[in-house]
Amino acid sequence: MKLTKSQAKEIRNLKNMKDKDIDFSDIPELRGDEKFIVGKFYRPIKKSLTIRIDADVLAWVRGQGKGYQTRINRYLREKMQTSTTYPWQGIVSLDGAEWPRFASKGIDPSTGQASL
Repeated sequence: MKLTKSQAKEIRNLKNMKDKDIDFSDIPELRGDEKFIVGKFYRPIKKSLTIRIDADVLAWVRGQGKGYQTRINRYLREKMQTSTTYPWQGIVSLDGAEWPRFASKGIDPSTGQASL
């Protein structure tokens, strides 16, 4: 989406504004008991694939209503994150942003295994 000239000017003006000049009067103060959701807007890269699943398992997942592929992904993610051999802990995204950390340790980030 391309910005209009007035939008670009407004963003430039906001960017150049000093913190002390910002009016926070319309923002509620934090009380300390708020519940924040980490990663609420994070969307991992999706890959399309063909997978063979037992018919009874697929029927069970589909029987829970719409969104069965999302539920399958969530089940797999929960299992992955609770696994003791979860090689991706600390990775924010799969765009390669933190892969150098793996490379310096001789680990292939695509497999989590030691590089040869």
